[in-house]
Amino acid sequence: MTAVDQLRELFHHIAAFLVWPVLLGLLALMAAMFIALGGFLREAWDRRSGRRGVLVRAQRKLDEIAASQPGEGLDLRLEECLQNTEREAWRGLGRLRLAVRVGPSLGLMGTLIPMSDALQGLADGNLPALASNMVTAFAATVIGLTISVAAYLIAGARESWVRADAQALAFHAERVLRKANGKA
Repeated sequence: MTAVDQLRELFHHIAAFLVWPVLLGLLALMAAMFIALGGFLREAWDRRSGRRGVLVRAQRKLDEIAASQPGEGLDLRLEECLQNTEREAWRGLGRLRLAVRVGPSLGLMGTLIPMSDALQGLADGNLPALASNMVTAFAATVIGLTISVAAYLIAGARESWVRADAQALAFHAERVLRKANGKA
């Protein structure tokens, strides 16, 4: 056996080892996307009904800061609260953006790894092994792309919500600051 053959054999063993973590990763990511989809649908329903819980809680926090810590530096405390609230909202979107990228990557890995076994089954004349591995390969592709598309659509809608809430909070903070300075 030549060095190249040994290297090929090593790569085959590494890929065979990775098939389970990749497929389990796809399942975990799919479960996370179902949870994200449920949260998104709930928030969409609430927003459509006029309930914006995150915005109301953040506005209350701004009001509490102004009431409990009036005086000099209020503008900085309000700005810090605004930035922390916005950072937290964008952090949730970061996880969705990660799913947009990781879903197709895991799907591709979940496609290519079983295809090597499918090709081996074809070479050996083992058609059941070929068919089984091809089904796994194509299912992994579909699942990975579905995860990505769902995450992309949810992230797009949530980004617009974060921007709208950030703008509403900025206006609210300005009103709170003007009221505290007696310019209401």
